[in-house]
Amino acid sequence: MTEQSQGPGPVLSVQELSVDARTPSGLKRILDGVSFDLAAGETLCLAGESGSGKSVTSLAIMGLLQKASLRVTSGAIRLGQRDLTRASEREMRAIRGGDIAMIFQEPMTSLNPVMTVGAQLTEAIREHRQALTESPEAIARQMLDAVHMTDPARRLTQYPHELSGGMRQRVMIAMALSCRPKVLIADEPTTALDVTVQAQILKLMRELRKEFQTSILMITHDMGVVAEMADRVAIMKSGRIVEHGRSIEIFERPAVPYTQQLLAAVPRLGAHSGTDVPPRVTAAPKTAPALSIPVLEVAGLSVTYGQKTGWLRRGPRPDPTVKNVSFELEAGKTLGLVGESGSGKSTTGKAVLGLIPFDGSVRIAGQEVFPASSAIMRPIRRTAQMIFQDPYASLDPRMSVGAAIAEPLVIHDIDDAAKRRDRVAALLERVGLTPDAAERYPHEFSGGQRQRICIARALALEPKLIVADESVAALDVSVRATVLDLMLELQEQMGLAYLFISHDMAVIEKMSHHVAVMRGGEIVELGTRRSVFENPSDDYTRALMAAVPVPDPRQYRDQKEPLSNAS
Repeated sequence: MTEQSQGPGPVLSVQELSVDARTPSGLKRILDGVSFDLAAGETLCLAGESGSGKSVTSLAIMGLLQKASLRVTSGAIRLGQRDLTRASEREMRAIRGGDIAMIFQEPMTSLNPVMTVGAQLTEAIREHRQALTESPEAIARQMLDAVHMTDPARRLTQYPHELSGGMRQRVMIAMALSCRPKVLIADEPTTALDVTVQAQILKLMRELRKEFQTSILMITHDMGVVAEMADRVAIMKSGRIVEHGRSIEIFERPAVPYTQQLLAAVPRLGAHSGTDVPPRVTAAPKTAPALSIPVLEVAGLSVTYGQKTGWLRRGPRPDPTVKNVSFELEAGKTLGLVGESGSGKSTTGKAVLGLIPFDGSVRIAGQEVFPASSAIMRPIRRTAQMIFQDPYASLDPRMSVGAAIAEPLVIHDIDDAAKRRDRVAALLERVGLTPDAAERYPHEFSGGQRQRICIARALALEPKLIVADESVAALDVSVRATVLDLMLELQEQMGLAYLFISHDMAVIEKMSHHVAVMRGGEIVELGTRRSVFENPSDDYTRALMAAVPVPDPRQYRDQKEPLSNAS
C-alpha cells in the first residue's frame, strides 16, 4: 500500500519491496510488498515488534543487506527518480552518507573504538563534501555544536569510550547530518538511552529536521516516541505494512487489531494513580505467608570502585559510586529503584546480592551478606536470585534450556535427576512455556520467551527475593507487558519480593509498592508509589517524569509542525 503525497513528489519512495532470506530449508520471505512514501521535511515512523521487518527495510534502502543471506527479489526503492535497487556498489557508496544517512541503535558498536571522534567525523565530510569553503575540522566542530555537544573542540580529540551514551548518540547524529543528507534513517536511536537523554535527543532531531529540512524515517517499537516524532505512521507485522496513516488517526482510531494491541500494551504514566498497590492479574492469589522481618534490609550501603587494598593502597581514595543507601523491602512487595545511567541502580542491585564488595550492612531474610565469604553466601543464594537485562547473554548458548534451569538445583544438590526434570517441567509451565522447551536451546526462542526462561531459572530455588535489573528494557512493548503481568502474578502466588531496577518511570509505576529515586549514587526520594508519582518532592523526580514520552500525538502537535503537503 502506498500513501501518495500532494504537491512535489516524495524524496524517498519504497514500492512493493520484497526481500527473501536463504535458509537451510530454502528461501523465506522476510519483506512482502512493503510500500510507503517519504515527503520532504517529513517524519515517517515504521513501528512494530522485533522481527516485523523494520530494520531489514532500512538496510535494504541503504544497500546494506548481507548478500550471502538476503536479497531484494522485487520492488523498487526510489530516491527522487533514481532506483537504488539497480545502483552499483560504487554508486551506493556515494549515496550512503551523502544523500541518505543512518543512525544505528547502539552508537558504541557503530563508532570505531580506535579512531577519535574528530577523525570519524572528518572522514565522512571529506568523502562526501569535496567542494568545501571550510576545512573538514571546522565543519566537524560546527556539527558538534549543532547537536549541543559541550566543548566541541575537546570532544573531537576524544575516543568513543570517553563519552556517555547520550554523547555518543549525538556524535552519530552529527556524523549523519554533516553531509546534509536528504533522508535520515534513525533505527531505534533512543532505545538504549535514559528517559531524560532520550527527550534531549528527540528534541534535537526535531530542531535539526527544521534547520536542515531533512526527511526522517524513524524505526522504533516505542509508541511514545512514535507519538512524539511522527507526522505519519506505518505499522509493520511479519514483513508487511498492516496499517498506515497520520499519527493522530493511528493513535485515536486504529483500524487493525495488531495496532490496537500495540497501543493497549504501552505503559502510561499516571495509569495507576490513586493507589499504592500494583494491578492484580490473578483471580485467586495464593500469597505465601509474610516473614516477621523484612526480606531485605539495607543500611548505610556504599560502594567504591577502584579501591586498592593492603600495601598497594596509595593515592587519593576514589569517590564512591553508591553513597549511604538505606531501605527495607517486605515479602510480597516491590521496591522500584529508578534513575538514569550512572545513578548507581545496578551497582546497588549487585551489592545487595553480594556480587561486589561494599561498606555498610545488607541483610537478606535476617542473614548478613558478606561478599568475601562463599561459605556464608551459599545458603543466601537460595534465598535471593537475579534476573538480568539481556536474557540471551544470561543463558549459556551451549546448554539446553532444561539444563540451564536445573543448574541451580545441581549446584545446591537438590533432588535427584528425575525429580529435577519434573521440577523443570513445572517451572516452564509456570512461566507460560511447554515442558518440551527443556530440550531446546536459547537461540531457538524469542526475546520474550528467553526472559521467561530466565525467570524460571530464578524461581528454581524458590527464593524470597528477586533482583530484576532492567529485566524488560530490551523487550518489545507487548512482550514487555506480558512479562510484567507474569511477574506480578508470580509475586501474588509465591509472595516474592522484587527489587525492580529500571529507568522507565511508567514501568516502575506499574510494578512498585514503594519507589526509590537515585541520582549520583544517592537516594534523593523514597516513598510509596502514590506519594512519589502523584506528589514528588524532588526536582529530579519531576524532571524524570516530565521526560517520559506520552503516547498521545496531540500533545506534540505544535512541536512536530506537520507539513501541509503530507496526506
